Amino acid sequence: MRPTALITGASRGLGAAIARELAPTHDLILGARTPESLTEITAEIPSAQPWPVALTDPDALAEATASIDRLDVLVHNAGVAELGTIAESGVDQWRRTFETNVFAVADLTRLLLPALRAASGHIVLINSGAGLRANPGWGSYAASKFALRAFGDALRGEEPTLRVTSIHPGRIDTDMQRAIVAHEGDDYRPERYLTASTVARAVRTAIETPAGAHPVEIVLRVR
Repeated sequence: MRPTALITGASRGLGAAIARELAPTHDLILGARTPESLTEITAEIPSAQPWPVALTDPDALAEATASIDRLDVLVHNAGVAELGTIAESGVDQWRRTFETNVFAVADLTRLLLPALRAASGHIVLINSGAGLRANPGWGSYAASKFALRAFGDALRGEEPTLRVTSIHPGRIDTDMQRAIVAHEGDDYRPERYLTASTVARAVRTAIETPAGAHPVEIVLRVR
């Protein structure tokens, strides 16, 4: 029986790239907010199961996870990035950022812990370089990623039968990155950034690490 992997934020960008990397070896459950957003990736990977759910809706999340009784891999890829200085960032921005980048991750993990324990599974947290250092204008986003790293550290200690890996990539060439660069008022040059396929390969490498080793953190930078 092939292992099963659930990937959030799988409709495009890095999430879709991770799906492509894992498709040859895993049965995939691909998450996104709406069924329509998953049409393209599930057409590309017909064996994948679409899993449309709003991760910030606790009732919908509980219902969507109820039928999953065994899970080998959980990749937390969904996230938001709203930039602004501390002076510019209101409480609503902080709340939106933490709701998606931290609270939804914690709740989804909690709901799936029985399924992950049943498989001695692997949780992959797509973090960021901002989860290791905070730069001006990135306060709420960096704070959420620091919190995500702390969540991974705590989970790793509490669940010794599971592997928990934090991936800290630098900037990735995605639609989200284009929006960030536009916000910064800079010219977009793809060669400045990691490719989604490179980061996805690192995720696959972590998952394929032999069971006797625990890949705790992976940090990627552009050469």
